[in-house]
Amino acid sequence: MIVAKGLSKVYGEFRAVDGIDFEVHRGESFGILGPNGAGKSTTMKMIAAVSKRTDGELTILGKDPNLKGPEIRAHLGVVPQKDLLDRELKAWENLYIYGRYFGLSKKFLKPKVEEMLAFAQLEEKRNSKVEEMSGGMQRRLAIARGLINEPEILLLDEPTTGLDPQARHVLWDRLFRLKENGVTTVITTHYMDEAEQLCDRLVVMDKGKIMAEGTPAGLIKDYSSKEVLEVRFGTDRNEATAPQLATIAERIEVLPDRILVYVEDGDAALEKIHALGLRPVTSLVRRSSLEDVFLRLTGRSLVD
Repeated sequence: MIVAKGLSKVYGEFRAVDGIDFEVHRGESFGILGPNGAGKSTTMKMIAAVSKRTDGELTILGKDPNLKGPEIRAHLGVVPQKDLLDRELKAWENLYIYGRYFGLSKKFLKPKVEEMLAFAQLEEKRNSKVEEMSGGMQRRLAIARGLINEPEILLLDEPTTGLDPQARHVLWDRLFRLKENGVTTVITTHYMDEAEQLCDRLVVMDKGKIMAEGTPAGLIKDYSSKEVLEVRFGTDRNEATAPQLATIAERIEVLPDRILVYVEDGDAALEKIHALGLRPVTSLVRRSSLEDVFLRLTGRSLVD
């Protein structure tokens, strides 16, 4: 569905995307992760055929977006990070008018609008204006609008940013249903748990390059340990205690407030810490997550 080879985008002296390679297969959910400025949004704009690449190769549905942009966009659904819904229109009107932009017939759109309202669980809000709807409802309406033309690929940029946990899980359910129906999705997200839940495969980007690619489980296996033991000895003691912990772990990471101990068995590691005569103020054993991989690959420093 999507093939990129040496894909690059340059703005003056700045290389926003720097020679990346990836493929997206039919029916899969593909994630693009990375900190701010990593090149995620720029990559999505090139996939959406609204920004031309500077160098490399990119084909969408077998076509070159630099040459066949309008043809490609007719088969894409796009859900931008910021909803561009018409706030003065009712929910059904947003879907209907957007469908007309694609040249879809009234005969096709009448049942399709009702189908999409049901998919988004917005039947009861059919005649409500966007400004009267909650953030979660608006997000579901934006996804329904992106599906009105029955796209072969759906692009979602930070689909759940700003939503509360309940709204996020409802949206996840809608996206799972798309996957079950064979829709190919490309997702950018800052939420690592979201990427683990939704993505079959993903790439982690940083400074315009791909740092790693694989399944969520595969990346955790390759770049982290099975479990992580988090221990706190106090901000004035963590640094001094760390060398002793290094002897019992695959890897440790000293943070200002705690030490992360990467091991296969967190409980056994905690027993070894106690055997060394050390008594952490607090301790927590958890499974390793995609967030551990993400932070290892991209660092913990804030990016403006």
